[in-house]
Amino acid sequence: MKTITIAMLMLFSVSLFAQSNTDLKTHYEAYYKQMKKQGDVQGIINAMTHLEVLEPSVARRDTIAYIYLSEGQYMQALNTIGVEKNATDSDINVEVKALALKNLNQPKMALEHFEVLYKRDPNVYLAYEMADMKIQVNDLAGARLNIDYALTNVKDDMKRAFYERQQPYETSMKAALTYLNGLLTFSENKTANMDAALKLMNDALAIDPNFNLARVSREALEAQKAQRAQKAAAEKKG
Repeated sequence: MKTITIAMLMLFSVSLFAQSNTDLKTHYEAYYKQMKKQGDVQGIINAMTHLEVLEPSVARRDTIAYIYLSEGQYMQALNTIGVEKNATDSDINVEVKALALKNLNQPKMALEHFEVLYKRDPNVYLAYEMADMKIQVNDLAGARLNIDYALTNVKDDMKRAFYERQQPYETSMKAALTYLNGLLTFSENKTANMDAALKLMNDALAIDPNFNLARVSREALEAQKAQRAQKAAAEKKG
């Protein structure tokens, strides 16, 4: 009799728990809809996180991470989905990992995920980002392959945003790639390729005279060239 009573109590508890979970799920689904209606991003994250606890879902987890990424909360995004590379990861999952790691100044780790995206859907924008990071980590041969692909496939109407100034701006992707080609050319041989790199910076400015980063880079190269000339003249005199 005692065993039967315990079994009945356990069944009753399970039933209450299931009912409680259903009620909570209904509540947080309604809460999510309201937060979405109000445009409350943190509220949306909170609602989805509660739903994830009640009913785990890979797709929902990916969405939560993507919202964190969109809000500039890069560590929270990675804490939601991790940083590991998995063959079954969705495109959104891989994109979140790639961009979050890039924004956290982890180019080597970010490139692992960018490579996955590039294999799935090679395009000019990804090629630019990858070449830029590969120059940072000194994978110059890899950067050259990405730039060559991008220069072959770039279209006149493509744009690229830059944020090094207080006011962000856009420039032609052709100009951006030409600038990046100049940076790579200089990195490949900082002595022999100085003039070739300067020409590419000038070519980028010919496409877009308002391209600030190309102008700043050209000025830095010209200053280096002048210093080298002064040093060579001084050594010749001495």
